[in-house]
Amino acid sequence: MSIPTAYRPCVGVMLVNSAGLVFVGRRIDNKEGDWWQMPQGGVDPGEDLRDAAMRELAEETGARAEHVSIIQQTEEAIRYDLPEELIGKLWGGKYRGQEQVWFLARFTGEDHHIDLEAHDPPEFCDWKWVEPDQLPELIVPFKKRVYRTVVEAFRELV
Repeated sequence: MSIPTAYRPCVGVMLVNSAGLVFVGRRIDNKEGDWWQMPQGGVDPGEDLRDAAMRELAEETGARAEHVSIIQQTEEAIRYDLPEELIGKLWGGKYRGQEQVWFLARFTGEDHHIDLEAHDPPEFCDWKWVEPDQLPELIVPFKKRVYRTVVEAFRELV
C-alpha cells in the first residue's frame, strides 16, 4: 500500500458570539474520548474558500448567512498530518492530512438559530460556547497545534 502524500483542501470556521465565546460541537462519530471541534470541512473542486466556509457552517450548525459575518481568514493554510493509524483510512485513502484555511466569523443570531440537524446526516450531537483558550484542550490530540495557531491568529479580533 502506498502512503498518500496529498493534503485534503479544507476550511474551518471559528464562530464567535457577542460574548467572545466560540462554538464547538461534539462529533456524532466520536468513539474515543470527549472531543469537541469547530465547524470544518472539505472544499469542493473550484469552490471559493469563503463560500465553502459558509456552506460548511450552515451544514454543521444550521447558522444562516443573515446571522453570520466573516471577519477575517488566516493568511496561510494550516496543515496537519493524520496519526499513522488513520493514514489511508479516511477520505477514501487519498490524503495524509488536511490543509485548512480558517475563517473568523461573528454569530449575530441567537442560540435557537443553531440547528445541528440542518444537514442529513448531522455531524454533531451536542454543542456549546467556550472560551477561545479552551479550544486546544477540547480537540483530538493531533489537531491541537492547529487550534493553538487559529486561536493566536484571531485572538485580537475575538
